[in-house]
Amino acid sequence: MTDRSLVLRLAGPMQSWGSSSEFNWRQTDAQPTKSGIVGLLAAASGRRREDPIEDLLALRLGVRIDQPGTLLRDYHTVSDFRGTPLPSAALNASGRQKPTSPKKFTHVTQRYYLQDSVFVAVIGGNTQVLEGLASALRRPRFPLALGRRACVPTQPIVLSEGAGADLWRGTVAEVIHRVPWQAGPAYRVSAADSSTVTVPFTVDDDNGDDDLADVPLSFSREQRAKRSTRRVRHGWAELGSGSGATNAQAPQPARHNPFALLGW
Repeated sequence: MTDRSLVLRLAGPMQSWGSSSEFNWRQTDAQPTKSGIVGLLAAASGRRREDPIEDLLALRLGVRIDQPGTLLRDYHTVSDFRGTPLPSAALNASGRQKPTSPKKFTHVTQRYYLQDSVFVAVIGGNTQVLEGLASALRRPRFPLALGRRACVPTQPIVLSEGAGADLWRGTVAEVIHRVPWQAGPAYRVSAADSSTVTVPFTVDDDNGDDDLADVPLSFSREQRAKRSTRRVRHGWAELGSGSGATNAQAPQPARHNPFALLGW
């Protein structure tokens, strides 16, 4: 049987894919993490935090950076409008948060985002599982997010190889070279003088030369901070830039109209 792959276009005003962030310093990786994509698939399927995700962890993943975007730093200060000390993470005997000691009246938090980025995620595995995920992504049970809940994806998320075919023929390592370049029109200007563009990618590979610690064990509140590693391989894909004769190789997704469902 021919291998099949599910292809996702991950784009939005902001994305944030943290693999090691804690407390008041929330960083983002330069590309989507496996934990973030598994979380996206779990949300689309309607799974709750305590539900098992072993079938999703067994899927193979490839991520291509079609438009890297830029890094955004979001600086916050938090204080109580009443002028009272902020609570700490520790609880007293009655289950209430203890005040900070010594008293602290202002918290500083910093969050990092990727803005105007576009990624292609290629997912391989059991064909029936992939078909079910494609259907779930088109009609998600829970809201979808690009790493954090505030990061809403643009449409379309699922990229089809042809009319009526949600899945692509081929393995993750093969398909990641065939999906047309998904960068936006403004970013394509940078490649206007060339018929091709070279973009980086990362794919799961048991014989790869790098490890990424971004595989979740569970999304339950007790286990969500724990991660295991996966072996990956990095590479480059040469794609048609959409200029001149290669224009037909790089179709752009249909413009999304959020008011269409309302009949406006």
